[in-house]
Amino acid sequence: MTGGPKSSGNNTALPPAAVGNLADREDVVMARYTCSSSMMSTVALTVAVAVLGAPAAHADNRRLNEGVVSNVYTIQHQAGCTNNVVVNDQLQLAAQWHARDVLNNTSIGGDIGSDGSTAQHRANAAGFKGVVAETVAINPALAISGIELINQWYHRPDYMAIMSNCAHSQIGVWSENSLTRTVVVAVYGRPV
Repeated sequence: MTGGPKSSGNNTALPPAAVGNLADREDVVMARYTCSSSMMSTVALTVAVAVLGAPAAHADNRRLNEGVVSNVYTIQHQAGCTNNVVVNDQLQLAAQWHARDVLNNTSIGGDIGSDGSTAQHRANAAGFKGVVAETVAINPALAISGIELINQWYHRPDYMAIMSNCAHSQIGVWSENSLTRTVVVAVYGRPV
Protein backbone atom coordinates (compact mmCIF):
# COMPACT_ATOMS: atom_id res chain seq x y z
CA MET A 1 0.00 0.00 0.00
CA THR A 2 1.63 3.26 -1.05
CA GLY A 3 0.84 6.71 0.26
CA GLY A 4 -0.39 5.42 3.60
CA PRO A 5 -3.47 3.46 4.52
CA LYS A 6 -6.82 4.26 2.91
CA SER A 7 -9.84 5.16 4.97
CA SER A 8 -12.65 2.75 4.26
CA GLY A 9 -15.29 5.34 5.16
CA ASN A 10 -14.57 8.01 2.60
CA ASN A 11 -11.92 6.41 0.37
CA THR A 12 -9.34 9.16 0.90
CA ALA A 13 -5.75 8.55 1.95
CA LEU A 14 -4.67 9.68 5.42
CA PRO A 15 -1.62 11.91 5.20
CA PRO A 16 1.63 10.15 6.19
CA ALA A 17 2.06 12.56 9.12
CA ALA A 18 -1.30 11.45 10.54
CA VAL A 19 -0.32 7.79 10.32
CA GLY A 20 3.34 8.21 11.34
CA ASN A 21 5.16 5.00 12.06
CA LEU A 22 2.23 3.15 13.52
CA ALA A 23 3.21 -0.45 13.68
CA ASP A 24 0.11 -1.66 15.38
CA ARG A 25 -3.07 -2.06 13.30
CA GLU A 26 -5.21 -0.91 16.24
CA ASP A 27 -3.51 2.52 16.17
CA VAL A 28 -4.24 2.85 12.43
CA VAL A 29 -7.90 2.05 13.03
CA MET A 30 -8.02 4.64 15.84
CA ALA A 31 -6.39 7.25 13.57
CA ARG A 32 -9.01 6.53 10.88
CA TYR A 33 -11.83 6.77 13.44
CA THR A 34 -10.59 10.06 14.83
CA CYS A 35 -10.15 11.55 11.38
CA SER A 36 -13.58 10.43 10.12
CA SER A 37 -15.31 11.45 13.39
CA SER A 38 -14.00 14.99 13.16
CA MET A 39 -15.00 15.19 9.48
CA MET A 40 -18.49 13.90 10.30
CA SER A 41 -18.81 16.47 13.11
CA THR A 42 -17.82 19.23 10.71
CA VAL A 43 -20.34 18.01 8.12
CA ALA A 44 -23.10 17.71 10.74
CA LEU A 45 -22.39 21.22 12.01
CA THR A 46 -22.41 22.61 8.46
CA VAL A 47 -25.74 20.90 7.69
CA ALA A 48 -27.27 22.13 10.96
CA VAL A 49 -26.22 25.71 10.27
CA ALA A 50 -27.56 25.49 6.70
CA VAL A 51 -30.92 24.09 7.81
CA LEU A 52 -31.41 26.46 10.73
CA GLY A 53 -30.37 29.46 8.68
CA ALA A 54 -32.53 28.55 5.67
CA PRO A 55 -35.71 30.54 5.01
CA ALA A 56 -39.06 28.75 5.09
CA ALA A 57 -39.86 26.97 1.85
CA HIS A 58 -42.93 27.90 -0.18
CA ALA A 59 -44.29 25.29 -2.54
CA ASP A 60 -45.09 26.05 -6.14
CA ASN A 61 -48.39 24.23 -6.58
CA ARG A 62 -49.02 25.41 -10.12
CA ARG A 63 -48.71 21.89 -11.55
CA LEU A 64 -51.11 20.46 -8.97
CA ASN A 65 -53.63 23.25 -9.62
CA GLU A 66 -53.39 22.82 -13.40
CA GLY A 67 -53.78 19.06 -12.93
CA VAL A 68 -57.04 19.62 -11.09
CA VAL A 69 -58.36 21.68 -14.00
CA SER A 70 -57.33 18.97 -16.44
CA ASN A 71 -58.95 16.24 -14.35
CA VAL A 72 -62.19 18.21 -14.06
CA TYR A 73 -62.19 18.64 -17.85
CA THR A 74 -61.78 14.86 -18.22
CA ILE A 75 -64.56 14.11 -15.73
CA GLN A 76 -66.91 16.53 -17.49
CA HIS A 77 -66.18 14.99 -20.88
CA GLN A 78 -66.71 11.48 -19.49
CA ALA A 79 -70.11 12.76 -18.35
CA GLY A 80 -70.89 13.87 -21.91
CA CYS A 81 -69.96 17.57 -21.70
CA THR A 82 -68.55 19.14 -24.85
CA ASN A 83 -67.44 22.50 -23.43
CA ASN A 84 -64.00 23.58 -22.32
CA VAL A 85 -63.24 24.33 -18.69
CA VAL A 86 -61.63 27.76 -18.55
CA VAL A 87 -59.59 29.10 -15.64
CA ASN A 88 -61.16 32.27 -14.27
CA ASP A 89 -58.95 34.67 -12.27
CA GLN A 90 -61.83 35.79 -10.05
CA LEU A 91 -62.72 32.21 -9.13
CA GLN A 92 -59.04 31.49 -8.54
CA LEU A 93 -58.88 34.44 -6.14
CA ALA A 94 -61.93 33.15 -4.26
CA ALA A 95 -60.29 29.71 -4.08
CA GLN A 96 -57.04 31.28 -2.83
CA TRP A 97 -58.83 33.17 -0.05
CA HIS A 98 -60.58 30.04 1.16
CA ALA A 99 -57.53 27.77 0.86
CA ARG A 100 -55.50 30.14 3.04
CA ASP A 101 -58.37 30.46 5.51
CA VAL A 102 -58.74 26.67 5.83
CA LEU A 103 -54.98 26.18 6.10
CA ASN A 104 -54.66 28.72 8.91
CA ASN A 105 -57.84 27.78 10.79
CA THR A 106 -57.75 24.06 11.50
CA SER A 107 -61.28 24.12 12.92
CA ILE A 108 -62.59 24.76 9.39
CA GLY A 109 -63.32 21.55 7.58
CA GLY A 110 -65.18 22.50 4.45
CA ASP A 111 -66.97 25.17 2.50
CA ILE A 112 -67.78 27.73 5.22
CA GLY A 113 -65.02 30.25 5.95
CA SER A 114 -63.88 31.35 9.40
CA ASP A 115 -65.92 34.53 8.88
CA GLY A 116 -69.05 32.55 7.93
CA SER A 117 -68.60 33.20 4.20
CA THR A 118 -69.73 30.72 1.57
CA ALA A 119 -68.17 29.98 -1.81
CA GLN A 120 -70.78 32.25 -3.40
CA HIS A 121 -69.91 35.14 -1.03
CA ARG A 122 -66.20 34.78 -1.80
CA ALA A 123 -66.77 34.57 -5.57
CA ASN A 124 -69.02 37.65 -5.47
CA ALA A 125 -66.39 39.54 -3.44
CA ALA A 126 -63.76 38.58 -6.04
CA GLY A 127 -65.97 40.07 -8.78
CA PHE A 128 -67.41 36.90 -10.37
CA LYS A 129 -70.89 37.25 -11.86
CA GLY A 130 -72.66 33.92 -11.75
CA VAL A 131 -73.48 30.89 -9.66
CA VAL A 132 -70.65 28.88 -8.05
CA ALA A 133 -70.01 25.60 -6.31
CA GLU A 134 -66.90 24.46 -4.47
CA THR A 135 -64.88 21.37 -3.63
CA VAL A 136 -62.34 21.32 -0.79
CA ALA A 137 -59.67 18.74 -0.02
CA ILE A 138 -57.78 18.71 3.27
CA ASN A 139 -54.86 16.32 3.64
CA PRO A 140 -53.12 16.03 7.03
CA ALA A 141 -49.65 16.07 5.45
CA LEU A 142 -47.18 18.37 3.72
CA ALA A 143 -48.46 17.45 0.24
CA ILE A 144 -51.16 15.71 -1.73
CA SER A 145 -50.90 14.14 -5.16
CA GLY A 146 -53.34 14.88 -7.94
CA ILE A 147 -54.49 11.25 -7.86
CA GLU A 148 -55.19 11.34 -4.10
CA LEU A 149 -57.08 14.58 -4.54
CA ILE A 150 -59.28 13.46 -7.41
CA ASN A 151 -59.94 10.13 -5.64
CA GLN A 152 -61.20 12.06 -2.59
CA TRP A 153 -63.54 14.15 -4.70
CA TYR A 154 -64.54 11.43 -7.19
CA HIS A 155 -65.91 9.16 -4.47
CA ARG A 156 -68.05 11.85 -2.84
CA PRO A 157 -71.37 11.97 -4.73
CA ASP A 158 -71.91 15.69 -3.97
CA TYR A 159 -68.42 16.62 -5.23
CA MET A 160 -68.73 14.33 -8.24
CA ALA A 161 -71.98 16.07 -9.17
CA ILE A 162 -70.21 19.45 -8.96
CA MET A 163 -67.21 18.34 -11.05
CA SER A 164 -69.28 16.63 -13.75
CA ASN A 165 -71.79 19.48 -14.13
CA CYS A 166 -71.43 20.78 -17.70
CA ALA A 167 -72.72 24.22 -16.67
CA HIS A 168 -69.54 24.72 -14.64
CA SER A 169 -67.54 26.03 -17.57
CA GLN A 170 -65.19 28.19 -15.47
CA ILE A 171 -62.96 27.20 -12.59
CA GLY A 172 -60.45 28.58 -10.14
CA VAL A 173 -58.13 26.28 -8.20
CA TRP A 174 -55.75 27.13 -5.37
CA SER A 175 -53.70 24.99 -2.99
CA GLU A 176 -51.73 25.85 0.13
CA ASN A 177 -49.33 23.77 2.23
CA SER A 178 -47.94 23.73 5.73
CA LEU A 179 -45.83 21.04 7.36
CA THR A 180 -48.96 19.42 8.81
CA ARG A 181 -51.71 20.23 6.34
CA THR A 182 -52.42 20.64 2.64
CA VAL A 183 -55.59 22.34 1.42
CA VAL A 184 -56.88 22.41 -2.15
CA VAL A 185 -59.93 24.45 -3.11
CA ALA A 186 -61.65 24.46 -6.49
CA VAL A 187 -64.41 26.97 -7.20
CA TYR A 188 -66.61 26.13 -10.20
CA GLY A 189 -68.53 28.88 -11.95
CA ARG A 190 -71.57 29.12 -14.17
CA PRO A 191 -71.44 32.68 -15.55
CA VAL A 192 -74.66 34.62 -16.07
